[in-house]
Amino acid sequence: MTIIQWYPGHMNKAKNQIQDRLKLVDVVLEIRDARLPLSSANPVLDQLIQNKKRLIILNKKDLADASQTKKWQQYFQNPQVASVAIDAQHTQHLQIIIQKINQLMAAKLKKFQQSGVQNYTIRAMCIGIPNVGKSTVLNKLAGKNIAVTGNRPGVTKNQNWIKTKSHIELLDTPGVLWPKIDDETVGIKLALSGAIKDSLVPQTDIALFALDFFQKHYPQLLQAAYHLTTTDLQENNKELFLHLCQQFNMADDYERSANKLIQDLRKGIWGQYTLDWVQEIDS
Repeated sequence: MTIIQWYPGHMNKAKNQIQDRLKLVDVVLEIRDARLPLSSANPVLDQLIQNKKRLIILNKKDLADASQTKKWQQYFQNPQVASVAIDAQHTQHLQIIIQKINQLMAAKLKKFQQSGVQNYTIRAMCIGIPNVGKSTVLNKLAGKNIAVTGNRPGVTKNQNWIKTKSHIELLDTPGVLWPKIDDETVGIKLALSGAIKDSLVPQTDIALFALDFFQKHYPQLLQAAYHLTTTDLQENNKELFLHLCQQFNMADDYERSANKLIQDLRKGIWGQYTLDWVQEIDS
């Protein structure tokens, strides 16, 4: 796979604005995809944030492997960083975000209280790559639809302050991808999740990666999704792909078959999964 180059002008502008406005905020809320706890982290943003207090919000936990999500939360934890796993579609989960923000800010809030400042308004910047559900999180926290949402990357284009009922003001920012994705595996994982445009990576490459990954990590889920036999699962990913093409009655239409597999996975037909595994970080 060639290096993915996708860095629209508004993203470069957003990166510069994030850098300028970091000094205005107390804490950074970084929304990531719970299925991609590492791959959905933008290394450019990581450099910008540096030592700022940070809450990593693993969104879409309902789609992720719960055992891996717990391991990632333990992995991220340190004095400057907290993490929480949520499904932003459910409002009750968002109270956990408020609690975590207050925990991160406890020392500063205590200092303000001691100096006579009550109900200090915490200012938080919300960042994340496209299509991780950042705008949905913001809308739930605000209690109304303010941030623009969409199921395609790059929907939010401006930066806006959003008030909440919890003495927190949120700065919305566009989803920012890094200038180039030169790690082939990361690029395919992002494409599989829908974080980057489908047109940037061949559909068959994405589907073959998904089949190979599930054969190794979640064979039972793959077997259940397509009523496969144990013998079917022992085929290599290309042979299995051809087998599924036949099963879909799309024998010679590889692109269409690949698209069906990708859409099935995104719809949850393959079950709950996580593409980044903690135990494989150093492998």
